[in-house]
Amino acid sequence: MEELIELLRDGNFHSGEELGQTLGISRAAVWKKIQAITALGLPLDTLRGKGYRLLPGIELLDKHRIEQYLILDAQAKTMLVLKLSTPSTNDAVREAVEQLKANEQMEAVEKKESEGKTIHVCIAEHQSAGRGRRGRSWVSPFGASLYYSMLCRHEGGFAAMEGLSLAVGLTVLQTLDVMSVTGISLKWPNDLVVSTASGKLEKLAGVLLEVSGDPTGVCEIVIGIGINLMLPEAQKAQIDQPVTDVYTLLGHTINKNELAGRLTSNLVVMLKIFQQEGFRVFREDWQRYDAFADQSVALFAGDRRIVGVANGVSENGAVLIKNDNGVTTAHAGGEISLRKL
Repeated sequence: MEELIELLRDGNFHSGEELGQTLGISRAAVWKKIQAITALGLPLDTLRGKGYRLLPGIELLDKHRIEQYLILDAQAKTMLVLKLSTPSTNDAVREAVEQLKANEQMEAVEKKESEGKTIHVCIAEHQSAGRGRRGRSWVSPFGASLYYSMLCRHEGGFAAMEGLSLAVGLTVLQTLDVMSVTGISLKWPNDLVVSTASGKLEKLAGVLLEVSGDPTGVCEIVIGIGINLMLPEAQKAQIDQPVTDVYTLLGHTINKNELAGRLTSNLVVMLKIFQQEGFRVFREDWQRYDAFADQSVALFAGDRRIVGVANGVSENGAVLIKNDNGVTTAHAGGEISLRKL
């Protein structure tokens, strides 16, 4: 299907016969592939007598283009896998690593390419079962967002990873800022948001960390990231919270391959620093972008509801809430949510 999409993305009409001859398949096989493309949600034009075309402007993920934006350290450490469609990039990156481990009979070239690769990245054009925080689904139409997962290992157990999701969110924000997507804030603990003129927060991107391994030793972390690039209005309507995208903010989208490459490089640098120093060296920068700084908030943790004023985050990434008596308490955990009052 990738070959067919490449042929159609020039914006010109191509007949089924022409496509079949180019791909070496029958017109019936072309039609089946066209149906599969349509099912993914790509903007496909069909005109009797002329054939099929994708609307101009579709940018597909390209490994070579992504690698052009990788710094040397990221090139040396990162194994990159691209998917046209996958249930979940978090699952796909794990599967890619397991397949690499299981394949002891790799060709010499493949083995050489994999040597020294300690970080694995999977990026997809489409997810059929993307997931967000607290078991929520992540709406994932074809090409509308960057669906990104990075798998790495971290020493020191679960405690050493406190604040990592905040450092990842900060890294995503800084990457977008370099690409002229500005005015973004960080909503503790996992979201990148933009404030509207009325003060409403709209979600631009999210982070999901999934951790396994030794609670006191070496852990395996999958960092899942979704960044909205150009969501169709019909898809926005399906999402249960206010959202925005890069296209809405800028009036145009950005180079998806450049974004993927820059993000990978920046994450590799951040992880190296985090491994040595923890979250504390990122704390001040994170608080500069805090969406709830000095605002009245309600924190929900299970059946508990804590009301106060947001007072930044601690050195381990816990959110700080100051009550009416001036007492500040720290709160952290996967099932906590924070809302502005």
